[in-house]
Amino acid sequence: MSRLTVWDASTQEETLRTEDANEIARTLSGIGVRFERWPVADLPAGASADQVLEAYKPRLDAFLAETKAGTADVIQLTPDHPMKDALRDKFLKEHTHTEDEVRFFHEGAGNFVLHVGGKVYDAHCTKGDLISVPANVTHWFDSGDKPAFTVLRVFTETSGWTPHYTGSDMAERFPVQVG
Repeated sequence: MSRLTVWDASTQEETLRTEDANEIARTLSGIGVRFERWPVADLPAGASADQVLEAYKPRLDAFLAETKAGTADVIQLTPDHPMKDALRDKFLKEHTHTEDEVRFFHEGAGNFVLHVGGKVYDAHCTKGDLISVPANVTHWFDSGDKPAFTVLRVFTETSGWTPHYTGSDMAERFPVQVG
């Protein structure tokens, strides 16, 4: 189930915890983050990237037209993936990107943790969640030590996804509780 937890960044006091999708969307929209629940396509577990893209094509085409993004792809990560630890480590430190980071979870889950305006927002996204983190918003991502997800990634330029690390220890101060 989707969940949003918000803390005061300086005191680490929890100020909000909710599983209500409307409240999650409302709260995140206040910091410019788009959060939506989309219907999940009826596909077999472990469907191929091409099957996932085809199943969401009408909705994805509308989203691409609305946002002026260029394209989408699918990334699938499983607990037995040989690069899972390296991929996880790459995004565990606080960083930014030069374009919006958009993900739709077809299967599995992961946490987008954002550091904005003196608060830390931990958005635990699950199957059916779309999240769009605006360019230049400090954040990190974690799917745990046993990642299992299939997500659509929407982008304009893949170079926009290069992480630009802030050098902050914020991610270490707010460890993610995946699941």
